[in-house]
Amino acid sequence: MNQKSSKSVYFDHLFQFRSVEKRKLILSLIITLIVMILEIIGGLITNSIALVSDAGHMFTHAFAISISLFAIIISRKPPCHHKTFGLYRVEVLAAFINGLFLIPIVGFIIYEAILRFLHPQEIFGFYMLIVAFIGLGVNITSVIILQGSQNSSLNVKSVFYHMIADAASSIGIVIAGFIIMSTGLVILDPIVSIGISLVILYWAWGILRDSVRVLLEMAPKGMNIKNIAEELKISFPEIIELYDAHLWTIIPNILIYSAHIHLNNDVVKTNQEDLIANINKFLSKNYNIIESTIQIMSEDRVKACNIES
Repeated sequence: MNQKSSKSVYFDHLFQFRSVEKRKLILSLIITLIVMILEIIGGLITNSIALVSDAGHMFTHAFAISISLFAIIISRKPPCHHKTFGLYRVEVLAAFINGLFLIPIVGFIIYEAILRFLHPQEIFGFYMLIVAFIGLGVNITSVIILQGSQNSSLNVKSVFYHMIADAASSIGIVIAGFIIMSTGLVILDPIVSIGISLVILYWAWGILRDSVRVLLEMAPKGMNIKNIAEELKISFPEIIELYDAHLWTIIPNILIYSAHIHLNNDVVKTNQEDLIANINKFLSKNYNIIESTIQIMSEDRVKACNIES
């Protein structure tokens, strides 16, 4: 017997706080784009590769916000006969492309930094410092704008923590600007740019790893399907064994579970529907699994599975 949770659960889950999140993300995106352009111009004027590299970091920041905004818009489109899960995974595809695109950006910044090591150039520390302070102020503003919303959405949470990383890189540039102004130690500029590049590379690797995990339909990180099966058997003694269990994600906050279960003969003849409903509630409460599909196996099918294995 089959029982599935209603698709309306998806919309209740995804639409919650969406209008507030959308306004906050739009405001943060506008501010970020303005500062990104400012840092590019400032980096060219002051001859600071660190400012240009931080502008590249701002670009990744802006792209991350754009992904979240795009996902909010697309996720409102309801599932249909040929898109049964809707278009939720557009967010994951965009994140994967973003991660790939970041790699050549990091390569270019590191290449320019190495050239600065080999051929140091004069840097206008005062102007570099001014632009860096502006970037720091905007990053802190963005963190304040999204404060609180990060707890209602994994998308917003990823942007929120990325903003914190941006603020940290801006602090590094401010410190470098002060030292360059005081000592004329221009070699500090490429050192800071390489440090920022490593932060970008770390973030790129993270989104590539997480997006590939979703696209390959692996179990969510930190969740073990064998442990779930054991807990189900402990919580529901009627279950003799589970077969063909699968756990995967549509997007990180939409978990799907399916399994065939072998029940003792008394349960098979009586309260199947109540049991499956309770299993679904258990999976939702303990593992945040939004939709679960439980199929009861006949004795003949169980014997066939044992023979095949």
